[in-house]
Order: sequence, then C-alpha cells, then structure tokens
Amino acid sequence: MSALTETVPVVSRRPLSVRRFARNRTAVAGVVVVVLFLLFCFAGPLLHATDQTRTDLSQVNLAPSGAHWLGTDAVGHDELGRLMYGGRVSLLVGLAAGVLATVIGTLWGAVAGYAGGWVDAVMMRVVDAGIAIPALFILLVVSAISDPGPLGLVLILGLVSWLVPSRLVRAETLTLKNRDYVLTLRAIGGTHGRAILRHVLPNSVSTIVVAATFQVADAILLVAYVSYLGLGVQPPRTDWGGMLSAGLTAAYSGRWWLIVPPGLAIILVVCAFNAIGDGLRDAFDVRGRG
Repeated sequence: MSALTETVPVVSRRPLSVRRFARNRTAVAGVVVVVLFLLFCFAGPLLHATDQTRTDLSQVNLAPSGAHWLGTDAVGHDELGRLMYGGRVSLLVGLAAGVLATVIGTLWGAVAGYAGGWVDAVMMRVVDAGIAIPALFILLVVSAISDPGPLGLVLILGLVSWLVPSRLVRAETLTLKNRDYVLTLRAIGGTHGRAILRHVLPNSVSTIVVAATFQVADAILLVAYVSYLGLGVQPPRTDWGGMLSAGLTAAYSGRWWLIVPPGLAIILVVCAFNAIGDGLRDAFDVRGRG
C-alpha cells in the first residue's frame, strides 16, 4: 500500500482549476484587461498629471492632439486624465460594492440553507421580496434624496445587490449540510456556527468567488446608470457614467472624444469581469474535469 501511495501522483484541485482557467483564453484576456485598467486608473496619473478641479476656459472642447491625447471637455479638463480619475471611482465603487454584496449574501444564504425549516422560509421570502424591487429603482430614489458620494454608493449597492448571491449560497449550503463531515461535527458537539464557518463556507468558495465576480460587473453598470442620469457622484468628482452623461449632447456636435472613451471603458471592464466569472465557473465545475 505504501509503495502504491508513493508511485501514484496526487493532483490537487487548485492547480487543476488554475490550469482549466488558463486554458480559457477569453477569461485570461479578461484578467489582462482588468489589470491594464487598474494600472491605467491608479498608476496613470503619476505619468500623466492633470488638474481635474480647476476650469480652463481657454482649453474648452479641444480635439485630440499631442498636448491632449483625448482632447478636453466643456470646462477645459484634460479628457485622458479625467478618464483615469473617473475610472478610479467606477472601479473602486464596483469592487467594494461587489465584495460587500457577496459577503452579505453569503452569510444570509448560508444561515438560511443550514437552518432550514421556517427560518429558511422567512429569510428567503425576504430575498424574494427584495428581488421583486429593481435595484436601479432603489438606487435612483436614494440618489435623488441625497448626494451619496462614493462611500454611500458602495453601501447602497451592497445593500441592494446581495440577493442573488444569497440564493446561490443557500442552494450550495443545502447540499453541503448533509455531508458526512458536517454531520460528524454536529454529532461530537460542534456548534452550528462552527459548522458553517469551518465546513459550509470553505466548501462554497467556488460559488462565492464566481458570484463576487459577476456582482462587481453589475455594480459598475449600476453606478454608470445612476451617474448617466446625473444622480451619481457630483462634480468635481466624476466616474465613467458621469462622463458619458456630460458628453452626450456634445457628441451630436461632432465631439466624439467626450463619449467614446468612457463608453468603451465601461464596455471593456464589464465584459472583462463577466469573462473572468465565466472562466472561474468553468474552472471550478467538477463535471468538466477529466
């Protein structure tokens, strides 16, 4: 038996999942796009320093040139620099809101699925009621009442976007809570909290990670929607949706550089996160393993 153990290689799940993800060219391209945009938004201003707070009426609506690679906007701001600073807000809010929504949904779904019975029924009826109300509607109402700012947008998005992850984690928990290792822990006196934290959640990592990736993409889109309608972060701060809103009327005058760059940025980043989510889902899918 010992000789057989020594000669048979043991292949762990993690390297196999990594190899499966690496073979997905679309997912790898998504990672590259996200990394490039993070470098562009956070390291770019160090190489291309611009003033995004003061107006310069002598530089209004200039076409792309050597001095301003993406031209200037209606108040003289350098559009390339604004794209960098706007990307910071969009990416930070999207990432933070996606993580917050996933954390809340994971805990809610794990408790509901593990508890079962009337607790599960009540908790999931809350989820069903929340899903019936469009998240964009809630976000618009709150933004119209007050100026939430980036932190406020993170909290609002996190509190309205956790519903889908909770249903995914609940479904995973229902299959895990009757496994032998969970039943053994309960038989020797382990608490419910220990069972959830030590066994249920660690074995739901694949579902949680995939859900988080899609939540980030959805959060970036929601921020763009609200900012496009003029209810997002207020000047002099901006994000890509706000840049789209500011450049929409100018686009009819031929100033395409005010709307094409932020529009492409939103499309590329959202598609990249969706591609990463698809790649992670396939990499963790045990049915596709050989």
